[in-house]
Amino acid sequence: MDVGIAESAAQAASIAADLIQRAVRAKPELVLGLATGSSPVGIYDELARRVNDGRISLAAASAFMLDEYVGLSPDHPQAYRSVIDDIFTRKVDIDPARVHGPDGTAKDVEAACIEYEQAIRAAGGTDVQILGIGTDGHIAFNEPTSSLASRTRIKTLTKQTRIDNSRFFGGDLDAVPSHCLTQGIGTIVEARKIILIAAGRGKAEAIRQTVEGPVSARWPATALQHHPDVTVLLDPAAACRLDLADYYREVWANKPAWQLPLGRPSARAEPTTRADVTGTCTDTAGMPPTLHHRGVDST
Repeated sequence: MDVGIAESAAQAASIAADLIQRAVRAKPELVLGLATGSSPVGIYDELARRVNDGRISLAAASAFMLDEYVGLSPDHPQAYRSVIDDIFTRKVDIDPARVHGPDGTAKDVEAACIEYEQAIRAAGGTDVQILGIGTDGHIAFNEPTSSLASRTRIKTLTKQTRIDNSRFFGGDLDAVPSHCLTQGIGTIVEARKIILIAAGRGKAEAIRQTVEGPVSARWPATALQHHPDVTVLLDPAAACRLDLADYYREVWANKPAWQLPLGRPSARAEPTTRADVTGTCTDTAGMPPTLHHRGVDST
């Protein structure tokens, strides 16, 4: 697992775009895995800039979304299909017909999940998967205790998650779907390369567990430790609980140029160790980040 601690969230997103740009140049027909939430928005913005100024083209690429609400039409403004269209598809030159998502309107949900798995395999599998992470370590809608071998399936949203997400539905809890379809952890880790991006103190404990903790369904993202090609990109706040932060900075700063074609965080950026940041890994309410539930934009 490569850990890059950038000087800012914007730099982390730029480095992620560097890695994707390199992958697309090597394989123009690349299959990209798309995450919703706030974490990857900077990546999408940076990719859009590069498409629009001619540095990169996604015209031959295709994409698969991680998840979708059950029961929302694809054109509903809060359907993840609509969200991805707004934050990514419409801004780049990818063919919208090659951007795929789970069918949340299917009458036979189980069959739809099987078909989605088959579609990913038929496309040759995901080449680069973009991930965010929740404060509880979830990836996609795989929340704590999800099977680390799980496949695309239906999941029930907790009441708290629905309350958190109700702000996107005008505060109407009844309008928030109670179920979603999500790629499983076993599906996600089949991607050839994974880029996980996180920013802010609220993600610090989840990042510590994911990078340095034991593999456990309690923290679903820890399954990524077994993957051969994962890059974790962080701002200093998200990295503030890492015991080995200085080590990660040193390793990243001294990588060969061919491994990092463009972005290279500095070897020393304050704060550097847990001792340096005593008291900075608590949110404004003074509660540990692990006590917070997620909304749709928590990843």
